[in-house]
Amino acid sequence: MNPPGSHPARPDTDGDRADLDRQLDEAIFTFADIQEDLNYKQAKDSLRHLLATLDLTPEERAGLEGEIESLGTMLDKLEESIVQIAAFGMVGRGKSSLLNALLGQNLFETGPLHGVTQSAQGANWRIDRAPLAGGDGEIAQVTLTATSGNALVELIDTPGIDEVDGDTREALAREVAASADLILFAIAGDLTKVEYDALSQLREAGKPILLVFNKIDQYPEADALAIYEKIRDERVKELLSPEEIVMAAAAPLTAEAIRRPDGTRTVQMKRGAPQVDALKLKILEILDREGKSLVALNTLLYAGTVNEQIVERKMQIRDRSANRIIWNAVMTKALAIALNPLTVVDVLSGAAIDVATILTLSRLYGIPMTQTGAVDLLQKIAIGMGGIGASELLATLGLSSLKGLLGAATVGTGGAALVPYLSVALTQGSVAGFSSYGIGQVTKAYLANGASWGNDGPKAVVSRIIASLDETSIMGRIKEELREKLSARRG
Repeated sequence: MNPPGSHPARPDTDGDRADLDRQLDEAIFTFADIQEDLNYKQAKDSLRHLLATLDLTPEERAGLEGEIESLGTMLDKLEESIVQIAAFGMVGRGKSSLLNALLGQNLFETGPLHGVTQSAQGANWRIDRAPLAGGDGEIAQVTLTATSGNALVELIDTPGIDEVDGDTREALAREVAASADLILFAIAGDLTKVEYDALSQLREAGKPILLVFNKIDQYPEADALAIYEKIRDERVKELLSPEEIVMAAAAPLTAEAIRRPDGTRTVQMKRGAPQVDALKLKILEILDREGKSLVALNTLLYAGTVNEQIVERKMQIRDRSANRIIWNAVMTKALAIALNPLTVVDVLSGAAIDVATILTLSRLYGIPMTQTGAVDLLQKIAIGMGGIGASELLATLGLSSLKGLLGAATVGTGGAALVPYLSVALTQGSVAGFSSYGIGQVTKAYLANGASWGNDGPKAVVSRIIASLDETSIMGRIKEELREKLSARRG
């Protein structure tokens, strides 16, 4: 313990100080690794939970196979620790050659005149790290070898962004970009407007990007450097940092003097060794620094987008199914109220149909609900409906009595009272049906929101939905269908 007023003991030698620095660095890196592993595990757990709780009916699953399969692919990507690197660029910029140079094998198609990559192609590869030589970060040896399984990295080649049928291919590029963890954007000179626009769009995806100035062997060294500086300082200053721009020559051509059989000399262009060490180093830096975090974050972002599509489709299908259930309940209630002459039975049967509708909708939306819970929900909705609920009650009580008198008089008047009886029945049934329609729509909104009223409370939600209903149109439709059903029964 230090005496009061004294300073803490300091290392006596540079060696002690270096040792403390090393220990601190190790502690920081260890903490970062732990955090990265936790993020990765959390991403896997989240995706597993998402797949396990999709809750899709066979009808909802039909047509969503691609989206569901992509979620499974994302989980496989996490399980196998695959980092996806996608190459983009215009035709002739050497995207495929860059990937072949990184692989050390010609697995991606290349062509001298037009783009030959018609669809996204993938190849798995593994990075074997070797110590870096020298203090300036030069690479002593970095090898990238294709493997058949348990791949660490997957390279993806995409069609040129300016190819024919560009809409389709650009859509493919956007899709691949959404799932990629790192993007290589290949250029072969100063940026064109098409390239700048595409780069801006990819930047919006929020993914790490390396802008690769390829084919530098085609320029004198001074010219290549001038183009690089112009790109760095002017063209992409707002999009990329200097550290995100790399120069490369994936398939360089060198001039070689050869002697013809007749003794004369000529120059022949010969393919030289790829110059992609700087690109390899940048990729290694990114993978070493944030490889797992990249995969975890990008996988969850992509999975979130896909899940939104699935949920939207699921809710659209359930909305259509819910509307069918609601309309069947409307007509069932309207017909039951119209045909029944007893007031008490009218009230009870109407409430029973509404409760049954709520229970059926709850099963559709996968939210368990008891009959008591359905009755409680019906009471909350009825209170919120205010005037409509009161109108139904008055119509049921008043018109049921009148309907009963007219029904009894029909026999005594030789059927003369039948027309006014049907008119009263239609009015009573349509009022009851409209009330049931409102109850169904409110219930649907409540269940679609996860059995929650949100921040507004039940009365506000009910009032907003009821106000949005076209009473004249709905009542007219109910009356028309009810008239047809009553006529069929009378006939």
